[in-house]
Amino acid sequence: MELRSITVSTTRFIRPFVTAALTVGLLSLGGCRKYLEQVPDSTWTDLSTPDKVSKLLGTAYPQSSYVTMCEAMTDNVSDKGAGVISRPNQDAYFFRDIQSIEQDSPEAYWTACYVAIAAANQALQACDKASDKKAYITQRGEALVARAYAHFMLVNIFSRMYDAATAANDPGIPYVTVPETVVIKQYERKTVAYVYDMVEKDLLEGLPLISDDAYKVPRYHFNRSAAYAFATRFYLYKKDYAKVVQYADMAFANNDVANNMRGWNTSYSSLSPEQIFDLYANAKENANLLLVETQSLYGRSVGQYRYDLDYAKQIQILGYNVTGGRWAYPVYYTGSQNYFVPKLTEYFVKSSVNATIGQPYVMVPLFTTEEVLFNRAEANAHLGKTAATLKDLNLFASKRIRNYDPAVHTITTSSIRSFYGISNEKDGLVHTILDFKRAEYLQEGMRWFDLQRYKMTVVHTTREGEVLELKPGDKQWLFQIPQSATTSGIALNPR
Repeated sequence: MELRSITVSTTRFIRPFVTAALTVGLLSLGGCRKYLEQVPDSTWTDLSTPDKVSKLLGTAYPQSSYVTMCEAMTDNVSDKGAGVISRPNQDAYFFRDIQSIEQDSPEAYWTACYVAIAAANQALQACDKASDKKAYITQRGEALVARAYAHFMLVNIFSRMYDAATAANDPGIPYVTVPETVVIKQYERKTVAYVYDMVEKDLLEGLPLISDDAYKVPRYHFNRSAAYAFATRFYLYKKDYAKVVQYADMAFANNDVANNMRGWNTSYSSLSPEQIFDLYANAKENANLLLVETQSLYGRSVGQYRYDLDYAKQIQILGYNVTGGRWAYPVYYTGSQNYFVPKLTEYFVKSSVNATIGQPYVMVPLFTTEEVLFNRAEANAHLGKTAATLKDLNLFASKRIRNYDPAVHTITTSSIRSFYGISNEKDGLVHTILDFKRAEYLQEGMRWFDLQRYKMTVVHTTREGEVLELKPGDKQWLFQIPQSATTSGIALNPR
């Protein structure tokens, strides 16, 4: 890990990037809309061919970002005393309900998920009504898996994490399976267990139908690798560890994980920050299994938020590690307190060809090769398969440690025990995995889900010395459901 100063021009964040996928995204995210009654724009109501259904499915992914609000809730951030003030960032740091309905807020994400679900349901209806249903098999598979994903993210952000002992009683979120034909329809949240059952049903039905041959750019859709990656996350959260390993082993041809990983200590090491920004969330990067454009301000403010990565945190996260080597992640800083690893950047989409106004977007990797590796390693740790877990951890280290040398940097149960002082073998392996994930997904919001899954306490301290604690079971762990959703009969989370 190396600190490097950089002068950041605003032109880094404002650049034209108009693609067909982004144009499709704009159609589904404009203006004030109800939350659960969305029907895709009339431009896409002609679904008379599989190709037209595929275009509709370009909108079946949540085109809003959870990164800002989730990252600010974690132990990755500190109060720097100054910086960009944003309600999704500030309120999340203080463990308060976020008082914003704009980009990067829970309301924006909730809305985007149900817009995506509406598109998936419209596509499924078209597939079911087609005279030649076999011609629509691939589109049906994508729609089912996309519908499952949006509901899965909703339930894990707005409800308690799955726990077999409580899931049958914990309130979930509405699982919507048909296009709406009324202005306002009443819904009920049902339970986390119900939502997980429905997600699993859609996922298992859709998985075998997906074909990569159906897409011009597979990484903008649920291709097979991305769908299997989703399955590994789903079963990891459900704690069905044998299935995590099963689907991880199916994610890549010949189980070739290594050649599909991001090369931080090889190809990335010679790139400039601008080059890394251009490549990190690009469809040309093999590590990106599924990408989505999200309407977000995160790209222009990451590292510059008041509640963000500071010097002490980046040393804690990207300093020493169990290999004894140094992480290859490049850390840059602007001014005296704004630290960031170049990853997610902004693409500005003009309202029209000659317009000077538009919307900021950030391409976000929803699934990566590295997550498949981490999920398999964690599952094997819980299954007692220590050798398999260490194999995956050492593969990861070989791609992340600067000047990696297996004779020096190989991870063993002994080195884990010595580094962490943890005698229990499984606990030591899991601790290592979570620390590696924390480093890998720094400033991407993923840490929040691991903190929830393992019921860890998060402590935030303000510059004024106030200590804020978020403990397992605290009501503020759950993001609040939008107030507007109550018009459809949906109960808010207790406060």
